[in-house]
Amino acid sequence: MSYFILAFLFILSGFFMKYSDDLYDVDHNLIYSTFFGIICAVASVVAAICNNGAAYIFISILIGNLIVLKVDGIHHIISMIIFLVVLLAVGIPDLSLVILLICILAIMGDEIGHELIPNMTENTFLNLFFEYRFVMKIVVFLLAVCGVFDIWVFICFILFELAYVGAGIVFERFN
Repeated sequence: MSYFILAFLFILSGFFMKYSDDLYDVDHNLIYSTFFGIICAVASVVAAICNNGAAYIFISILIGNLIVLKVDGIHHIISMIIFLVVLLAVGIPDLSLVILLICILAIMGDEIGHELIPNMTENTFLNLFFEYRFVMKIVVFLLAVCGVFDIWVFICFILFELAYVGAGIVFERFN
């Protein structure tokens, strides 16, 4: 798969992940949040099937968020089911459990830090670090530098993160 297509899938996934969440959490719109969640799930699973680095990222996002109880709406459950059904039907990529565990722990660190740090400190650096979930960005960068997956996967992940933040801005502006 071309890295341009992979980047596009990461962008779709990041944008619709956040937009779906905001539609559900803020507007309580189950129909649109589920629809956009499904787009996110499809983009994520296609990327995961076609690229091992993407598989590590998207599977760890799913597992990490399940562990920290962030799968908290019907839109998440429907999206998760679609992701898992397609992944299981096509076949889970051959992944190292150690690398997957590292990614899961990074996601968990980001999610827990995102919720707890603002209540525990007024340190600007720590608040920004966890507000924008830098643990996973650092881990993905280090894994790419170490050759676990291509540096382009790191770039795609940064595009995912930018799309995620951008979706929040779009949502606030238009809803």
